[in-house]
Amino acid sequence: MAPKTTRPGKAEFSIDEFFAEIEKAEDLQANKPLYAERMKNKRALDRAEAAEKEAAQPKTALEKRRTTKSSHDTATGMSAKTAKTKINSVDRVDFDGFGEAPQAGFGHVPSAATRSAQTEKPMTAREISRIAAADPEAQAKIREALDVSVKKNKAKKGESLENATTVGITATVKALEQIILHGRKEVEGSSPWVPHRPERPEKLEGGKPFKLVTDYEPRGDQPTAIGELVEGISNGETDQVLLGVTGSGKTFTVAQTIMRTQRPALILAPNKTLAAQLYGEFKHFFPENAVEYFVSYYDYYQPEAYVPRTDTYIEKESTINEQIDRMRHSATRALMERDDVIIVASVSCIYGIGSVEGYSAMIIDVHQGESIDQREMLQKLVALQYKRNEQAFTRGTFRVRGDTVEIFPSHYEDAAWRVSLFGNQVEKIVEFDPLTGKTVGERKFIRIYANSHHVTPRATTTGAIKLIRQELAGRLQELNGAGRFLEAQRLEQRTLFDLEMMEATGSCAGIENYSRYFSGRRPGEPPPTLFEYLPDNALVFVDESHVTIGQLGAMYRGDLRRKATLAEYGFRLPSCMDNRPLRFEEWNAMRPQSVYVSATPGSWEMEQAGGVFAEQVIRPTGLIDPPVEIRPATHQVDDVIDEIRQTINKGYRTLCTVLTKKMAEDLTEYMHEQGIRVRYMHSDVDTIERIEIIRDLRLGAFDVLVGINLLREGLDIPECGLVAILDADKEGFLRSETSLIQTIGRAARNVDGRVILYADKETGSMERALAETTRRREKQIAYNVANGITPQSVKARINDIVDSVYEQDHVTISIGKGKDGKEKVVTGDNLATVIKDLEREMREAATNLEFEKAARLRDEVKRLREMELDTLSGEVD
Repeated sequence: MAPKTTRPGKAEFSIDEFFAEIEKAEDLQANKPLYAERMKNKRALDRAEAAEKEAAQPKTALEKRRTTKSSHDTATGMSAKTAKTKINSVDRVDFDGFGEAPQAGFGHVPSAATRSAQTEKPMTAREISRIAAADPEAQAKIREALDVSVKKNKAKKGESLENATTVGITATVKALEQIILHGRKEVEGSSPWVPHRPERPEKLEGGKPFKLVTDYEPRGDQPTAIGELVEGISNGETDQVLLGVTGSGKTFTVAQTIMRTQRPALILAPNKTLAAQLYGEFKHFFPENAVEYFVSYYDYYQPEAYVPRTDTYIEKESTINEQIDRMRHSATRALMERDDVIIVASVSCIYGIGSVEGYSAMIIDVHQGESIDQREMLQKLVALQYKRNEQAFTRGTFRVRGDTVEIFPSHYEDAAWRVSLFGNQVEKIVEFDPLTGKTVGERKFIRIYANSHHVTPRATTTGAIKLIRQELAGRLQELNGAGRFLEAQRLEQRTLFDLEMMEATGSCAGIENYSRYFSGRRPGEPPPTLFEYLPDNALVFVDESHVTIGQLGAMYRGDLRRKATLAEYGFRLPSCMDNRPLRFEEWNAMRPQSVYVSATPGSWEMEQAGGVFAEQVIRPTGLIDPPVEIRPATHQVDDVIDEIRQTINKGYRTLCTVLTKKMAEDLTEYMHEQGIRVRYMHSDVDTIERIEIIRDLRLGAFDVLVGINLLREGLDIPECGLVAILDADKEGFLRSETSLIQTIGRAARNVDGRVILYADKETGSMERALAETTRRREKQIAYNVANGITPQSVKARINDIVDSVYEQDHVTISIGKGKDGKEKVVTGDNLATVIKDLEREMREAATNLEFEKAARLRDEVKRLREMELDTLSGEVD
């Protein structure tokens, strides 16, 4: 017990009184309006008062934006604080020497207010915006113009807006909308539009004939189809259709047509995978001729864009594949130098590249024995975008050692040139291996092409800069006249930076946005594309035309809308919209004689050909189209699992198509729980992984592949014994007549192949697809009976994943032997895992001082990292 002296005394008030005081304080606090609440009430009253004023006197959209928040700048309507992106920042500090570029000539600002009494410097965009905000007369003019714009743009449907005064939305976008709705009169008008056909330099390696190297002879329908196509081309027919079923040898027919006509060809494929497959096949058919590959060289591409709703600017970001870039240069060079050229391209070939005139003008011809100044030669190489690098000698670089200049051409991968000078005279030209330095041979003459398709002569660049400045001045006048000062300031800073880079280096980031001035085209004219590089006698073969033609028509509009937004908000000049893909009618007017190849030709191709087509239904192997069975969809999953088990017991694979990604993943998981080896494949799966999946399916790593729309054109899987199409009666794109016929064709390479459609009713697409399949089966059976042919399954070689199309003309580097004593072969592994294992072995070899082995492994790792595309199937045994 505590001492008495330490005990607390009697409380001055009781516990009950204490709680009573607390309750009283809480009541007072509850009845007292807090600061936040007072402010909230005040804001509500302010909003109500503002709404009454607005109802009494309507305001324009710009005025509404200016009065949204007190922290917004009165001139621009933007936040005075730091914006979401650095480029949108408004509140900047000017330091001496770092101020904005001078501007002058903005007629909408009163002359008395354009200069201050203290300074005679030209006004900047920000100063103009401040003066305009403070000057009542200038504000009145802007508001009047905006009112007129709003009234005109809100005109009822059907009224003519031809004479509308546009301020908020400029005439640029209005003109673009007219182009989209009504087309270009140069192309679709009464007078035919004539494509640009530039002159080309004299070819150094012309006159070589096409030589088809193969053991095959045309069989089945092939002789008839080849004869009809060659006859049509000889008669000058501009459009022909080859209806060839899956596995009928359409590629061989095209190769025979090229050989018999002896004309260069462009083969369009709908995607990189099919383009790689065609490239490998034509490389095999024409080993002595120039078979080239021209697809988009981006591994990753995020285009420049702006989202006005969220004020978000997205910078352009891309990763260029050096191998594909080299092959693009090799393709354009082959068109300039040779007659025996076959180019396999994707739809990206309708996008703009450098003009033929600029590309052919920017070449350096070096002859043995001629006089040439070394410094002048180096300056020309720099103008061709070659970089001097004494250490890393890679493609597109050069180095100087005394009187010797070594050049690594942009179109070569394993060869470089050494030019030896004696004074100012070319003494010797040697071709050598840049890796080992070993001399390959001597040359009397070399022609060096530019390291970029967008390179132009200096005189053209100087003229283009003047024209860009003129457009910039006019556009700034337009934006400032509309009161869009932020956009004007942004456009001025970005464009002047690009112009300074061009003046200093001859190029800049995003130089393709100014391509109209470098190519000399007028506004609205199509950009230079690969089709201008094609000779007049070229042929175009459109593979899987029912897909490719649709892609050609779809490229233009999306690109146009994105560029229009960038131009409208001051990120680019309006001329950037002329750096675009071809419109469909422009491509149609520019293409030479064309042959559309497909198992299911589209309506446009058939209309162009007048409904006439060359048919190739009979397969050289005697295979017939698979039988098709319709079953009810009520218990489709259980039924298909039973069929899959039977197919697995026969040693075959199964393809199963569904309607959605979620359904594909769920069905895969369910089948896995049932003990079936299964995988799925849809658009979220990377290209390389798709190739690995298909290869693993053929090797037997798993038995069932579930997909949506990727199990259609171009898949060569002879091991496939069953194709199951779930929900076949859900009419739409995925279950259209074309989709069904293409999917059914995946089972046509196996003599035991069959197809099951799960449907509760027979749709029109199903009826038409079954009728066409039945017609083809009857024709094929009749031919086999008449000629005594026994159908045989196709046997196609299964390529290794490291057999890239880039490496088919090189020796594959040995990576050592496994535990079984055989050469290591990568079969169906994940590519990243393989590279990781090889790097581990490389480090172990270096630790053990086995430097030659480590070097081989290092080269193999480098090759695997650079690889992107692989051939899915090889030649038929």
